[in-house]
Parts: sequence; structure tokens; C-alpha cells
Amino acid sequence: MKLQKDATIKRLNRIEGQVRGISRMIDEERYCIDILQQMQAIKSALAKVEDAILKDHAATCVDRAIASGSEADQRRKFDELIDLIGKVKR
Repeated sequence: MKLQKDATIKRLNRIEGQVRGISRMIDEERYCIDILQQMQAIKSALAKVEDAILKDHAATCVDRAIASGSEADQRRKFDELIDLIGKVKR
């Protein structure tokens, strides 16, 4: 778990640097396509972080709710996932 946390934070720090780089590119009036390509790279990196966090959530929080045997906890975790999926589709 700690390795995943460290890797996720490292990825986010890298993304933060990429965002600052785009600000510099805009300030320097760099070619629009180059800026857009960097933005696509950031979107891809964020999607990977999102996937890792979702997998961790399923492996920990959802798994605990299932193991608890509590229908209320299971329903709550299921509803959270459905709400998240609904937001992604918008």
C-alpha cells in the first residue's frame, strides 16, 4: 500500500510539473499543437492516477464492506461507485 501511495504521489508531482510547463509554454507563446500535445499527456497521466486510486478503493474499501457482511455498508459503497460513474459520463 505504501509503495502505491508513494508511486501515486510521485506521478502527481510529475503532473504538477507538466502543468507548470504548459504555463511557461503559453507565456513563451509556443506552438499551439505542442501545448495541446502536452495537455493530452497530462490527461493520460491523470487517467492513470484515477485508475490506480479506483483499484485501491475496490481492493480496500469495497472489499471491507463486502467482508463486513453489512448490507448497508455494501449498498453505500455500491452507490458511491454508481455516483462516480454517473459523474464521469457527464
